[in-house]
Amino acid sequence: MADPGGGAGRSQSSNGQPNGSLSAGPRRTSLSSFPSSRSPSQISGGPSRSPQPPIFDPTRTSDHSFANASSRRSSLSAPYRRRASSNAPRKLRSQYPRGSTENHVEYILVASFDIDRGPVMEHQFPLAITGDENMLAELMLPDQAHSRKSDWTLFFLHKESSEDEEEKERQAREDRRRRRRRRRNRAAGIIDEEDEDALDESNEENDESDGYETSESEPEGGEGPPLIYVLNLVNTKHDKSVKRGAVVKAMAICTRHPFLHIYKPLLLLALEEYFKSPVPETLSMLYDAVNAMDLSLMPKLSLLERHLLLASDNRDLFVEKFERMIQQRILEDKAEGSSIDSGDGNQSPARTAGISRNGTRAYVEGGPSAYSVPRDTHELETKIMYKGIPIPVKVPTAIMPETVGDFSLIKLIQIFSDVHAKQPQPFPLHPHLTTNGIHTHPIIVLVNGLLTQKRVIFLGHGMPSGEVAEAVLAACALASGGILRGFTRHAFPYTDLTKIDDLLNVPGFIAGVTNPTFEHHPEWWDILCDLPSGRVKISSKIEPAMPTDGLQNYQQQNPAYAPLAGGLSSQSMDLTGDSAFMADILRSITARHGERVIRAKWRDWVLKLTRIAAQFEESVYGVSALYIGSDDEQLTLPGASGHGYVWSDDTAKHRELAGNITRIEGWRNTRSYYSFVQDLAQLYTVRPLKGLDVAHMHDKLRLQRLSPTQSRDIYFTLSKHIHSYDEICLLLSVAPESHAGLFYIALGLFHKEPEVRVKTAELLERIAEHEAGQHWWKSLSRFEKMAYERMRREAEQAAMSPLEKAISPGSVQRMS
Repeated sequence: MADPGGGAGRSQSSNGQPNGSLSAGPRRTSLSSFPSSRSPSQISGGPSRSPQPPIFDPTRTSDHSFANASSRRSSLSAPYRRRASSNAPRKLRSQYPRGSTENHVEYILVASFDIDRGPVMEHQFPLAITGDENMLAELMLPDQAHSRKSDWTLFFLHKESSEDEEEKERQAREDRRRRRRRRRNRAAGIIDEEDEDALDESNEENDESDGYETSESEPEGGEGPPLIYVLNLVNTKHDKSVKRGAVVKAMAICTRHPFLHIYKPLLLLALEEYFKSPVPETLSMLYDAVNAMDLSLMPKLSLLERHLLLASDNRDLFVEKFERMIQQRILEDKAEGSSIDSGDGNQSPARTAGISRNGTRAYVEGGPSAYSVPRDTHELETKIMYKGIPIPVKVPTAIMPETVGDFSLIKLIQIFSDVHAKQPQPFPLHPHLTTNGIHTHPIIVLVNGLLTQKRVIFLGHGMPSGEVAEAVLAACALASGGILRGFTRHAFPYTDLTKIDDLLNVPGFIAGVTNPTFEHHPEWWDILCDLPSGRVKISSKIEPAMPTDGLQNYQQQNPAYAPLAGGLSSQSMDLTGDSAFMADILRSITARHGERVIRAKWRDWVLKLTRIAAQFEESVYGVSALYIGSDDEQLTLPGASGHGYVWSDDTAKHRELAGNITRIEGWRNTRSYYSFVQDLAQLYTVRPLKGLDVAHMHDKLRLQRLSPTQSRDIYFTLSKHIHSYDEICLLLSVAPESHAGLFYIALGLFHKEPEVRVKTAELLERIAEHEAGQHWWKSLSRFEKMAYERMRREAEQAAMSPLEKAISPGSVQRMS
């Protein structure tokens, strides 16, 4: 294979002059289908010690103190007033603002198969993007493409960053850090002279939105420039007048958006049109159509908001944000219209101001409307005009890391679970992979291999390459859970034998192939997933796992559990709980709970593993790079202290740690581990309640038998510190609707101490007023809501004066 970084000078594509503009500038962009050799993802060295941030300032909490908790006069007697600094509605920002210079689609490629020269590139529009056209053409025309009428493929391109671009990115990161530091200083009442001079209007707007409200300050994982995702369609037209009796052409769309599957209808129409008219104008028409797509009404969600949305099936969650986006747009349109033609009175104000819900009766009977709220807030419904035909598309509102394209976790799980359930085959023992013995579930073997950075190949002999690519993308999302990174950047949804040398140079690759030759070379892979047969195989040439210091230290510290911690027991013991977890997943699939529920369950599984890993590191090494911060004794009472994962008892803790040790030790030396450490460090700077582990407190309520004093301390701590919008989002994220929601929080309404019941009711009241919390409140049982209403009536009675009590309806009725 030719050097993937070759050809950086400017050249004009074979399709003539471009009529579209790109933000990348006139220089030709150097792209490769393999990661750069100087990718920062190849990190060396061991995990560093956990950074210790400054103690969280307790003065920013509520005015309600523990000292006056015994007072019967509660804030329930009057509506809770939000503080302007924390809960005032901010102006929403769009994920894809109007007037942005960034295109949805950056390049369009066309390749064809020539009987004499093989795969050739016909057009690259609007500019040529790489000097290795043969590499692109081979990826666009997979093996046996001529034997099928059509086929989809998907692959990634890695952009080689120039020094100017790297310097610009460094400057942008420094600007974001400076804005966050300025915001923290202002919150503490500290304003430097240079900061005061820098507070112009544009920076002020960024300060209000930068933080947990946007994704700008969220981690990038240290993985380098964003990938370019390529969606490719291959069509075969049989024609007896040409050699071999068929014409094979492929058209690809290159975009930085991971939801590239929305362009499939456009590619079908455009490639059909290109067969009729193979000229650059056909590509120009498609390029202009997709880049004219309007996504400006999609609100930008914070990381916590995206977690809440993806973990919920509620179609109305955050619908208020879409309504506010439309209201902002209507005001902007009115302002623009009045500035252009203030005397135009033809437009009806009622028609302009009307906002209807898509799919409702009002929407259907109301006739054509400029704006409408989507029927499901998980997707924004819009249209792409192609050749005068409106093509409806649905763009996902929230996308988590490592989620690319339209794949199905359910389909992947069923492929390997059905055969395993009917005819289970034992695996050769490997400490990193067979965490449940020789009969470990094949999906767990696959995920363990991805987490411990093994070389994984999906083989689909005789299958369309599109189905193989979907399996690769599903596997990346499975291991990531929307939390970990480093999988898609080293994934190759489709590749072939001609690129085997480059593939073997990539550590821990995930590749999809259709050539059966790969199966006969176990030295090329560690895990082979045979899609047609539904079998997962561990290579006979896999590198053995060597004993680690962490394993030896744990065995010395806990000799009673030492025999369980080696990972080489042939007995099928479910120490990790993976067998029970897979049984629950399969029950959910059988009950048709849907793709979103399965993804949420896998995210919980990955999150649980990271929290167990942090506890393991602390118990063995004394410190964990996965826990950033320290317990702030000024914020918590004794019963609410502590951090990390919670077990019901010490026996359950040591059994689960012993079962996970080999998997954790294998993961600790991978790029996904180091990226996760970087992510945690960056997220800590914008996370609310830095001195509290809200998940730890909620898990103690959920899993442990607590004394009245311990539970009182937890309820008091939560009620005292959870007030602002982000703080309530954080609480909701650790109590998702799928895990009983607010049930364990609402149990405080039945506590033996009246003060705890009052504080719990105050907390629930704030949650009920929250944009997302109102849906959690509605899911509470009637029994819990009646307890809340009783507390509210008691608080109102306690707040009354003696004269008001005397003339209250209840007292008059008693007197009569």
